[in-house]
Amino acid sequence: QILGKAYAVLSDAEQRAVYDEQGTVDEEGEALRGERDWQEYWRLLFKKITVKDIEDFEKSYKDSEEELADIKAAYVDFEGDMDRIMESVLCVDYTDEPRIRKIIEKAIDSGEVPSYKGFVKESKQKMIARKRRVEKEAREAEKTKDELGLGGEDDLKALIQSRNKDRKKEMDDFLAQLEAKYGNNAKKGGKKTAAKKGK
Repeated sequence: QILGKAYAVLSDAEQRAVYDEQGTVDEEGEALRGERDWQEYWRLLFKKITVKDIEDFEKSYKDSEEELADIKAAYVDFEGDMDRIMESVLCVDYTDEPRIRKIIEKAIDSGEVPSYKGFVKESKQKMIARKRRVEKEAREAEKTKDELGLGGEDDLKALIQSRNKDRKKEMDDFLAQLEAKYGNNAKKGGKKTAAKKGK
């Protein structure tokens, strides 16, 4: 309401002239009676954001220089904490993690950003916990959506589900590679310990 009144005064030549000269506003004037449907008025000035607008932004943002800068900034700000990096970067979910990691690793190798222990030495358990937490949040959001009866965008829902299946497979493959790489070392370590105990 305050913004509406300010706009009403500033957009009316007579009201503005009075305000500029005297520093007062005619509270009884037609412009300030509050009869205008401000929501409808602002909608004339600013278009409604649609699903397509969001999708178009996501397409232009991902793999752009802007996203690259945002990822590096988040990495430095949070000192390599992937939980917080994934929460702060726009248009990403847990299935984007392998891609985000590669970007950060490349920046570390080139010396653009420092190497933080929280990123380089992050445990597999923390990665799995992050994945489970986000999956749980997604299930809860879907449940809430059903409870509230939200819908009308089945095409978007189908698109998201399709993308999520592909991304989930990528993430599972990524975790399988980690397990193959580090899981074998852990098993070898266990055998050595057992051998020492036998001696």
